[in-house]
Amino acid sequence: MTGLGTDRSLPDEWQRLDPRMLLVHPVKELIRFLPVLVGLFIAGTASGGSGDWWHFLGIVVPISLGVMRYFTTYFRIADQRVELRRGLVNRHVLSTPLDRVRTVDITASPIHRLLGLTTVRVGTGTASNDDEDRLDLDGLATDRARQLRADLLPVGGTDPAGTTEQPRPADRTVLVFDPAWVRFAPLTSSGLVIAAATLGVITQAVNTFGGFDRLDPQRFADDASGWSVWAAVPLGLIALVLVVAALSIGGYVLTNWGFTLTHTGSARGGAWHLRRGLLTTRETTLDDERVRGVSVGEPLGLRLAGGGRTSAIVTGLDRRQAASSLLVPPAPRSVVVGVAGAVLGTDSPLTTPLVDHGPRARTRRFTRALTPAVAALAAALLLVLLTETPTWLLAVVALGVPVALALAADRARALGHALVDGHVVARSGSLDRRREALEVGGVIGWNFRSTWFQRRAGLLSLVATTAGGRQAVTVPDVPEDAALTLALAAHPELLGQFLDTEPVRTSP
Repeated sequence: MTGLGTDRSLPDEWQRLDPRMLLVHPVKELIRFLPVLVGLFIAGTASGGSGDWWHFLGIVVPISLGVMRYFTTYFRIADQRVELRRGLVNRHVLSTPLDRVRTVDITASPIHRLLGLTTVRVGTGTASNDDEDRLDLDGLATDRARQLRADLLPVGGTDPAGTTEQPRPADRTVLVFDPAWVRFAPLTSSGLVIAAATLGVITQAVNTFGGFDRLDPQRFADDASGWSVWAAVPLGLIALVLVVAALSIGGYVLTNWGFTLTHTGSARGGAWHLRRGLLTTRETTLDDERVRGVSVGEPLGLRLAGGGRTSAIVTGLDRRQAASSLLVPPAPRSVVVGVAGAVLGTDSPLTTPLVDHGPRARTRRFTRALTPAVAALAAALLLVLLTETPTWLLAVVALGVPVALALAADRARALGHALVDGHVVARSGSLDRRREALEVGGVIGWNFRSTWFQRRAGLLSLVATTAGGRQAVTVPDVPEDAALTLALAAHPELLGQFLDTEPVRTSP
């Protein structure tokens, strides 16, 4: 990124955001203060209309805060740094070097799209969880935002001498959204999350308007006493499944509609560009130099339906920024593997048979799965024998044993590792199976971890630490000699210096 600080296209002086944000910030503040406004309205109505001044202040204050936010927010790119300054009384300044920029996200809500604006989020890999530490430029004109993204993550650039500007290479479309993928939406956990969030919002709204105070628990109990348990429970479960499935499909469509993955390549590198979203659109750019591998996720539901998802392992991104690394939403496995292979430059890490971890590792899988199931069964048996607990509870708990056996067998089949085409490959899990392929060049260290139980079995967990993704790729329950062999083959110069290669001398 040398020379960016002097590029004429970059704002080296402090600049404000787009003036049209004077229409957006007040609306956002009004929405943010909506619960307070509703409370003031209810209080004013209950007092016979004497709270008009409170109503007036309840509207003026949020609007004033929105206007003030615009006039106290500035940004610039100068001296090889991106800087954002905001606040009046409590001044907050964010500054990061240009070479720390990992991703650039361009997001546009429906209000932003209506006004031709976008929000630019600069991903720097910060470990802070505070929203105030996010480098967000909200908002800029769409054309200006895309130009800024191109400047922060350049793909064309200059020749090696640094004198001639190279033309921007053409984009190559790698993946386009297929509406048939919607069938995978109900097989993810997003529906449960959306259902829980929706229930929380509805509950809060009902409580705000005093709906719970008007409920008659006794009347509800009298009505429920006439229901048939054998009919009500199945119907309730069916209704729950249908609601969750509908919410999953709705969330999937809103998030991933128009999903397009393209790649721009050049002699000096390239970048991955991702665009998705129905109402709120989001564009993400990942620099090739930051992508160190891929993670293919196959949760149980998707796996049974022949689906999965792909994410990139990107240097400098933490777990909070996982959405920025998504390359393929829930889709057929052939699509998932194809895109992952395109990112890696080879399909071998995704198709090569893995090295088995042996019988002791498999035994640990069964032990860890069966121990809680058997303990629960023993506790249920004691309750039935010593108390008046109904015997059907014992039958229900006993179902956990075959489920645990099936889960353990699936985990044992998934366990494995490999070193192929310069990538460390690890696979594990059942409910949330994951196969990760990490470039050897992206490994910055090796950790050998073992619990007391692992040491008794001669096993350990080999952790390849990296600066991207989940910060590590773990090979669980691998035999000690196999772990050392894998680490040595990947980084002989790193680990070889710690090994004792001197021959052992024995007394005559």
